[in-house]
Amino acid sequence: MNAWTAQTKADYAALSTALCLCVCAAGLFGEDLVQRGHRQDLTVLAHVAAHPGAEARGIARAVGTPERVVARNLSRLTENGLVVLVDDDVHPALRSYRLTS
Repeated sequence: MNAWTAQTKADYAALSTALCLCVCAAGLFGEDLVQRGHRQDLTVLAHVAAHPGAEARGIARAVGTPERVVARNLSRLTENGLVVLVDDDVHPALRSYRLTS
């Protein structure tokens, strides 16, 4: 609303403030999405630490997250060297994970 009234009254300070607030809000929203992924990674990592050999389906059930999201978390954790596959030769749905040594 501030941006609209600023345009009609040619108040450019109010307009720039309103635009700045919109950009900041968008940035904070984006940061929250990134942080949510990191928090989910930590939840999955904690579950794997407590249950070595856990499968993605079991982890998803335990943490209350869809299996595809847990698979993405496990992929990131594996790429970062925090988690390893116990057996890579089985079907992807049956792969189990443990912490790296």
